Amino acid sequence: ATLPNIKSAKKRMELSRAANTRNRASRSRIKTAIRRVREAESMDSAQERLKEAAALLDRAATKNLMPPNRAARIKSQLARQVNQMESAS
Repeated sequence: ATLPNIKSAKKRMELSRAANTRNRASRSRIKTAIRRVREAESMDSAQERLKEAAALLDRAATKNLMPPNRAARIKSQLARQVNQMESAS
């Protein structure tokens, strides 16, 4: 990869690299939260984890980390799974 010579381009590269790292960490937290909801054993822990996952997803949608409709879809799917768990028990 060639490095930029222009100062503003260098700065943009550093900033985009920092943003990339931040976004990757944030996406990873979201994926982990989603997985924890799906793997929850008890109803109480599932609802608690759903709350945390929903908060992370809402924040991601607000900050344009993912499309708002995608966040809404994932929240809806998780809520449906938790409700099925509730009716099954």
